[in-house]
Amino acid sequence: MEGENHISERDDVVIRFSGDSGDGMQMTGKLFTDTAALMGNGISTFPDFPAEIRAPQGTVSGVSGFQVHIGDHPVSTPGDYCDVLVAMNPAALRANARWLKPGATIICDGDTFNDRSVERAGFRTFDPVTEMNLQDYNVVFPHMTSMTREAVATVGLDPKAASKCKNMFALGICFCIYNRPLDHAVDFIRRKFAKKPALAEANVLALKGGYNYASNTHAFANTYVVRPAPLPAGLYRSISGNQATAWGLMAASEKSGRPLFCGSYPITPATAILEELAKRKDLNVKTLQAEDEISGICTAIGAAYAGNFAVTTTSGPGLSLKSEAIGLAVMTELPLVIVDVQRGGPSTGLPTKPEQADLNQALWGRNGECPLVVMAASTPSNCFHYAFWAGKIAMEHMTPVLLLSDGFIANGSEPWRIPSMKEYPKITPPIVTRAPEGGFQPYARDEKRLARMWALPGTKGVEHRVGGLEKDSLSGAVSHDPENH
Repeated sequence: MEGENHISERDDVVIRFSGDSGDGMQMTGKLFTDTAALMGNGISTFPDFPAEIRAPQGTVSGVSGFQVHIGDHPVSTPGDYCDVLVAMNPAALRANARWLKPGATIICDGDTFNDRSVERAGFRTFDPVTEMNLQDYNVVFPHMTSMTREAVATVGLDPKAASKCKNMFALGICFCIYNRPLDHAVDFIRRKFAKKPALAEANVLALKGGYNYASNTHAFANTYVVRPAPLPAGLYRSISGNQATAWGLMAASEKSGRPLFCGSYPITPATAILEELAKRKDLNVKTLQAEDEISGICTAIGAAYAGNFAVTTTSGPGLSLKSEAIGLAVMTELPLVIVDVQRGGPSTGLPTKPEQADLNQALWGRNGECPLVVMAASTPSNCFHYAFWAGKIAMEHMTPVLLLSDGFIANGSEPWRIPSMKEYPKITPPIVTRAPEGGFQPYARDEKRLARMWALPGTKGVEHRVGGLEKDSLSGAVSHDPENH
């Protein structure tokens, strides 16, 4: 105890940031997460956003959220119930009050709790706290919008732009409650808005304004400390499942010496893998955003035939569209990794809701006898490991490999110990560099791996010609030249 401020230790804490889709809750949650990761806490996150492109403002269906669970031990889930709920409007309170722990703290933007917005959120009365029986919780109504405008007044932004900084004000409050430093968030803001210095300065002022408000108000008499988790020694960073998957694929490309090609069609929640790969032209990664799911996988199959480590990414509806082409890849025995980031429901389904909905489709969803390797990641960080091994199996055994993830794993994040690439084995694709004695036979098996050889187009002596009349002096194969028939 120091003065009037009570500082106590907590084993773990769950915080849920919630507001309209445009309130910046995803960025707010990510900055809190990254700061916790830098402090050595165990973390697990769950971004929760609506499937609609943009639901009507102030309605429950348009509420976007980000839940983060931090602890002084390794954390494996984002938690079911939260210790702190940040609700930027009445709809956010209504949508998330059921996830509160007994005695939790609720921080609401008092400026948004007017009669019109309360009614728009679906409340029957104009007293949401009483209507939802929240009297036993620590409910605080700081006027975040107006205080944010005051905090950034010296920057000279218009009222609308100034109000958009209120998510940083809310973040500052939470940083103060849990004794988090501001340094990382300030550095991130300045880098993100480097070309807009006024906006960067406004967000920094809002962040500090929220921190100062929480420091000086009696509404938060208690603050908390969450000690670092006893993680194995190493260099750590916070990583999402989709990012880890992309990096694991690039690691497999590096270890195999084969250039990486990703042919995909954007689909939630797998699109971020394609986006992450598209950033890495410096690593000789080639990406193609195809016009549809079938084109995406067919370009990847063509790339595999040409000697690339080929990848395509999708979710449930896209996997069903790709099923015939997967059969082609099985039949032609080409190395291909299909990443299926699963989501809920059949057909177009629920794009932003995770569900392990595609297992039967992954195992059996092709016509004829069409076996292939199916693997599944279980956490955001081990997506790197499984993506690497999916690439190794595909290239060394000349087979498609289907890697399963889901929306929670893909968008969630956790601490990841950055491995040394010495920890991962070399990948040796069975590439044929010259014609074997007796001629090259595409279907011949390697005795050790029981896989066929990978003949790259243009390799002298292993060319394939259509027909069956003329003796090929280079390979011993029988071929036919129509002009000399």
